[in-house]
Amino acid sequence: MTTDYHTLPNGFRIVTEQMPGLQSAAIGIWVSAGGRHETEAENGIAHFLEHMAFKGTTTRTALMIAEQIEDVGGYINAYTSREVTAYYARVLKDDVPLAMEVISDILRNPTFEDSEIEVERGVILSEIGQALDTPDDVIFDWLQEQCYPDQPLGRTILGPAERVRSFGKEDLRRFITEHYGPEQMILTAAGAVDHDAIVRLAEALFGDMTPRAEYDIPTARFRGGEVRQVKKLEQSHFALALESPDYRHPDAYAAQIYATALGGGMSSRLFQEIREKRGLCYTIYAQAGAYADTGVTTIYAGTAPDQLKALADITIDEMKRAAEDMTDAEIARARAQMKAGLLMGLEGPSSRAERLARMLQIWGRVPPIEEVVEKIDAVTTEDIRRFAEHMAVKAPAALAIYGPKGPAPRLGDLQVRRAA
Repeated sequence: MTTDYHTLPNGFRIVTEQMPGLQSAAIGIWVSAGGRHETEAENGIAHFLEHMAFKGTTTRTALMIAEQIEDVGGYINAYTSREVTAYYARVLKDDVPLAMEVISDILRNPTFEDSEIEVERGVILSEIGQALDTPDDVIFDWLQEQCYPDQPLGRTILGPAERVRSFGKEDLRRFITEHYGPEQMILTAAGAVDHDAIVRLAEALFGDMTPRAEYDIPTARFRGGEVRQVKKLEQSHFALALESPDYRHPDAYAAQIYATALGGGMSSRLFQEIREKRGLCYTIYAQAGAYADTGVTTIYAGTAPDQLKALADITIDEMKRAAEDMTDAEIARARAQMKAGLLMGLEGPSSRAERLARMLQIWGRVPPIEEVVEKIDAVTTEDIRRFAEHMAVKAPAALAIYGPKGPAPRLGDLQVRRAA
């Protein structure tokens, strides 16, 4: 497979990867304009804009956008995260020009009809309501807010309902003007693609865009804290966050391997000790996430209210034990899981296209898979034990608990247990 790059004079970047044997391609544009690029008054507008992308342009109605892609058997979609908004499609190789033209149209020529704004406002408000009714979704928004209080990175992607109710056409256009410049965009394509042909199309579709100053996002600072929300539910939901490395930090791979060994699968310590041996929960896991300037390792579980304190205490005990006796076999297993997840995930063009964009945003290049595997293999048991000790004892923490009223651990109690 060959990875090729090109940058237009206006700063618009293009990266492609040809995958021999495929008859289809994934293509999309990743924009450095996510939730953390919003002001407090704009919270939720990046996601609102993503919804409006498919509601009509100066040349296509919403129905035409859907029909033109689906008439050729493809699909088109988008998502918003805290650091990017992505617009992407999957089509057969002969329909790549059509997909590029449609994506260009929805990004550059949206109409933002008042009637469509109102329709989509209702859809997003329903989405917010659905999230609030899903405990293992909403608890992570509350936890994120405790990690980064009064900061853009701590706000929800959907935004509060009162903000969503206030957004209008001019708000959407202003956000595009400020954040959708050519330097903030990366066009990626993977699968049955021709790099030179895609560059020519990109020049025609995006080459006339005017460069603009990049938005300067505030540096995130993990603060920590706790939140408790009482609701009559069957279970209590527990989420613990610990400050972790950003994605350029030397310990970034150690953080992922540690989270996998601690709670990344059925053989992990938390799963075995808390679910299999003690039967305290159905779901428990740990995961490591990273941003440009910070990161978070999260542990989540749902359990009966009267078992919550025991579950939290054992979680801390297992974190401390990992710092003392994490074995070579556990680390090897976690490395294998991480490599397999990476390599299996990249067997499809959609995941490859997303990786191209993410790597280019982070590193300014796309590291070969072999280079990533070497970095994973280079993490030693000593590295993990050192990292585990920091996480168990020193890393700043945040806690979120959601469920029935009753006895529940306080963050201070867990901090005392960590230090004991």
